[in-house]
Amino acid sequence: MSATVAAEELAALTVREAGRLFRSAALSPVELTTAVLERLARTEPVLHAYVEVLTEDALAAARRAEAELRAGEDRGPLHGIPIGVKDIFDIGGLPTRCGSRAREGCQPAVTDAAAVAALRRAGAVFIGKTVTQEFAAGVVSDPARNPWDPARIPGGSSGGSAAAVAAGSCLAALGSDTGGSIRIPAAAVGVVGLKPTYGRVSKRGVYPLAWSLDTVGPLARTVEDAALVLNSVAGRDLADPTTADVPVTDAAAEIGSDVRSLRLGVPRPFFFDRLQAGVRTAIRASLGIFADLGVEVVETPWPDAVSARAAAFIINRLESVAVHRDTLRAVPHLLGPELRGRLEAGSLLPAGDYLQALRARAAAKRSVARLFAAHRLDALAIPTLPGTAVSAERLVVAHDDVSEEAVGTGYTRLTMPFNATGQPVLALPCGFDAAGLPVGLQLAGRPFMEAALCRLGHAFEQAAGWHRHRPSL
Repeated sequence: MSATVAAEELAALTVREAGRLFRSAALSPVELTTAVLERLARTEPVLHAYVEVLTEDALAAARRAEAELRAGEDRGPLHGIPIGVKDIFDIGGLPTRCGSRAREGCQPAVTDAAAVAALRRAGAVFIGKTVTQEFAAGVVSDPARNPWDPARIPGGSSGGSAAAVAAGSCLAALGSDTGGSIRIPAAAVGVVGLKPTYGRVSKRGVYPLAWSLDTVGPLARTVEDAALVLNSVAGRDLADPTTADVPVTDAAAEIGSDVRSLRLGVPRPFFFDRLQAGVRTAIRASLGIFADLGVEVVETPWPDAVSARAAAFIINRLESVAVHRDTLRAVPHLLGPELRGRLEAGSLLPAGDYLQALRARAAAKRSVARLFAAHRLDALAIPTLPGTAVSAERLVVAHDDVSEEAVGTGYTRLTMPFNATGQPVLALPCGFDAAGLPVGLQLAGRPFMEAALCRLGHAFEQAAGWHRHRPSL
């Protein structure tokens, strides 16, 4: 086996696989980090997933991890694992530019974001900062591209993190999700994304988009890997009053448990209208796999999904205006045209709309809780996106009836309701369309029951095997 091929195989390891190899002394953190950096050097000229690569820092951290593991100091499953960090998270000593010219001259962060600090304590190796849509407000993540077809977008706003995981230039990454920004790119590039329950993970040190919707979570290659990252970053943070005082459960603990006692709801028609044929086929097959696993699949319409999405949309727009009001007044020319237009339009919405949206969100949360209780559900199963990755040159979702949706509207249509309700959602690959592009499935669960979602998602993943497919790039 050539050195290049060997490096490619190492860069394709999962977090769990790499950890086992570390502990058997068959692989070292330095070897893995070197392989990942080599993979990054080969893919970055095409993918543009990173805004900053921390080569020397990463190798130094890998050497420390190697020495610690050899000395018997084991910090847990992420010790020595190469991780990417979306560039809205503070990393001490580095600027947090948020993909915007308005932040080009910002001072380096003094301290790590809470999630970054947690990963550092867990022994993670930070490979670099990944591309985000400007201030995490969108679904394109330019200039990042999709590893399955570099002429297409990776989704967003955590598109750089997702593309890096899919390409092998990190084993897992941090992202954020306000309207779908973890789940959308996970679906577009065929990886796993986990939006935890609102309040499960601290947002301290993460540049906000919409305070009452923002959620921090992982992107990874497998459900188990995503669970391992979540375990490291979840928990109460007294410096972040939005974090919940709820005991942290081990999201990986139930993986491998029997799923035959679980019930899965299918909320037609809202989430199943206007899907591309490849998505519809993959989702239908996925529901069949769950049934074969012994999961009880039941029809559970949720009419209030429409108002949940509308509420999240209004809250997102008005809170974003509040976050960026000073920038919009002082240096509007430094904002990209898409974000500037979005903020200017949002600033015209009356305050009464915000109050009405808050009431609608509260009603949606009660509604979905009743739905889960009435049908004794463990999760809802729905498509993540209505279509697969779109061309970077033509940002529309093309439907089979020749109608089109703007990508921002289409990509958030099925994800945003669950930002309103705040419940956890696991996104995972569930097939490919006729063009060979990944299709994504969402599993939405009960609040703070991420472990049950991971149990269900892992069983599906192992039965379906889609996580074993890798882009040829």
